[in-house]
Amino acid sequence: MSIFKGAGVAIVTPMKPNGEVNYEAFAKLIEFQIANKTDAIIVCGTTGEASTLTHEEHLDCIRFCVKQVDKRVPVIAGTGSNCTETAIYLSQEAEKAGVDGLLLVTPYYNKATQNGLFEHFKMIAESVHVPAVLYNVPSRTGCNMTPATIVRLCKEVENIVGVKEASGNIAQVAKIMALADGCVDLYSGNDDQIVPILSLGGKGVISVLSNIAPEQTHNICQLYFDGKTDESCREQLRALDLIDALFCEVNPIPVKKAVNLLGMEGGVLRRPLSEMEEANAARLEKAMKDYGVL
Repeated sequence: MSIFKGAGVAIVTPMKPNGEVNYEAFAKLIEFQIANKTDAIIVCGTTGEASTLTHEEHLDCIRFCVKQVDKRVPVIAGTGSNCTETAIYLSQEAEKAGVDGLLLVTPYYNKATQNGLFEHFKMIAESVHVPAVLYNVPSRTGCNMTPATIVRLCKEVENIVGVKEASGNIAQVAKIMALADGCVDLYSGNDDQIVPILSLGGKGVISVLSNIAPEQTHNICQLYFDGKTDESCREQLRALDLIDALFCEVNPIPVKKAVNLLGMEGGVLRRPLSEMEEANAARLEKAMKDYGVL
């Protein structure tokens, strides 16, 4: 059985003005998501600025999220690293915290061969008992995991169950599903490709858009699952201008700005990320108003 089906939010990590994690605001963000039909919460991913959290902060955020959610929706923790031993440590601690699954990004900077990727993910997954979703995002990691490697991992490692595909290459996604023979739970890693990936057999999306439009993103998926593909497609296309605005600067700069515009205290960004440029911020605000979330 899939960890979740539908729209899971890649939730931001709210920060106080001094850069500390704002747990009071974090609780409010989680409650907003659950109240507005989000299907899962993915904590400490790219959007959650995991790369600038200390290991202690990273694990504290996971523990806090699990406790706040209290089993109302699945919680998936980002525990990937470019160091296999670090990823094992984070994954084991996340399992102890009670997560429902793990999200494991491909190793960044040092990259790896396809054989190295297989061994890396196999070692992490076999160190825990919870299911794991691979995360392929070559634009950020400099490392692309091939369809053959993804399918091999899902077939040969019992608790590797799927992939968040954020390569943007629909042909590559189609190849995964052609090879998979039903063994890969596929999630879109790009909000502008939800419907195309659902049409290839996807289970849903791990979404940035859901931070500010959780019900609308859920509905894109649910309409598709209900057989209302034309309506689902219309909702996907209606969201495109806002999605483009959310990625006009590197994620999560725009989405944190959007959360702040909604008055939900996303707070500051940790360096090296910087505040949004004025013209882009105006574009984002207009897109939010046009879409109807502001």
